[in-house]
Amino acid sequence: MKRNVMFLALSVLLYVTGCTSKKEEKEEEVTYAVTTPLKIDTSYTKEYVSQIKSVRNIEIHGQEKGYLQNIYVDEGQHVNAGQVLFKIMPRMAQAELLKAQAETKAAEIELENTKLLSDKNVVSKNELAMAKAKLQSANAETSMAKMHLAFTEIRAPFAGTIDRIPFKLGSLVDEGALLTSLSDNSQVFAYFNVSEPEYLTYQSTVKAKGGQEVGLLLANNEVLKSKGKVEVIESEFNNETGNIAFRARFNNPDNLLRNGETGKIQMVVPLKNALVIPQKATYEIQDKTYVFVVGNDNKVHSREITIVTEIPDLYIVGTDLKEGDKILLEGIQKVKDGDKIKYKLSNPKDVINQLRLAAE
Repeated sequence: MKRNVMFLALSVLLYVTGCTSKKEEKEEEVTYAVTTPLKIDTSYTKEYVSQIKSVRNIEIHGQEKGYLQNIYVDEGQHVNAGQVLFKIMPRMAQAELLKAQAETKAAEIELENTKLLSDKNVVSKNELAMAKAKLQSANAETSMAKMHLAFTEIRAPFAGTIDRIPFKLGSLVDEGALLTSLSDNSQVFAYFNVSEPEYLTYQSTVKAKGGQEVGLLLANNEVLKSKGKVEVIESEFNNETGNIAFRARFNNPDNLLRNGETGKIQMVVPLKNALVIPQKATYEIQDKTYVFVVGNDNKVHSREITIVTEIPDLYIVGTDLKEGDKILLEGIQKVKDGDKIKYKLSNPKDVINQLRLAAE
C-alpha cells in the first residue's frame, strides 16, 4: 500500500512538472507585435488663449459741466448711430448762445452803419475793416455757443450696446466725466499669441494664400458657429515671452460675444517631417509617457518620450525616438524592462491605416 502511494505521488509530480515546462515553453513562444516611428507631413489643431475685443469700443464722456437732466437709455441697451443718450441741463449754454447771437446782431448793424459812412468818406477804410473783424469775432462766438449747447446732448457716434451708467438723474457731472461706454459687437477681434517657430511656419505656408480660417472655443467649451479669419499680425515680438500677437476677426450676428470675453482660438498648424507613433504603444507613470524599445538583443527597455502633440490615435513625439527604433506595439502590460521577447515587425504605414479603419 505504501509503495502504491509513493508511486502515485511521483506520477503527480512528474505530471505537474511536465505541464509547467510546457506552459513556460508556450509563454516563450509568444510573438509580440512591434513597429517603428513614421515620419510624415501632417497637421494638428492647436489652441491659443485669446482675448475678445469689440471692433469698436469707446468711452463716452460729458463735454460740459452741469446737472444730468435726462438719461434716455439703459445699461445693456442697443442704440442706433446718432441716438440721444444723455442730456445735461442746457440753461447756461442757452444763455451763452442768446448773448452771442445778440452780439452778432449788434456787430451786423454796426458794420452796415460803418459801410454807409465809409461810402460817404466819413470814416476811414480801417474803421470799416475793424467793423468786419468785429462781426467775424461775434459769428465765431455764436458758433462756439451753439457747439457748447450741442454738447449738452450726448449722442451715440455709432450703433452699439451701452455699458454701465455710473451717474443717476440730477447728478452734477464735471466736464470730461465718464458717462458710459459703447461697444459695437457686430464683429469682434480675438487676440492671441503665437510662438516664433509657429509664426515662421504660418508665414511660409499660409500667408501666401490669404488669412487662415480659425475657430473659437468659448468658455463653456462650445465652438462658435461662425469661423474667423486671421487678418493682422503685430509688428514686433515680445522680448520676454518670444511670442507675437495675431488678430482674428469673427462675425457676431447673434451678439453672443462681448468686449472683454475670453476663449481659445483653434488654429490648424502644419507639421513637416513629424515623427508619429500609435498612442496604444505608450504607457504612463506619474504623468510621464514611456515606450518599450526593442534592442538588437531582442530585449525590451523602457524609454521616456516627449509628446509634442496628439492627433487621432497617434502621438507626435520629440527627438527621444528615431525612425529606425523598434517599439513594442502590443503586450505592453505583459513585459517588463529587460525581458527578451520574440517579435514580428509591422510596417508603420499599415499600422496607422489599421488604426484609421478601426476609428471609422
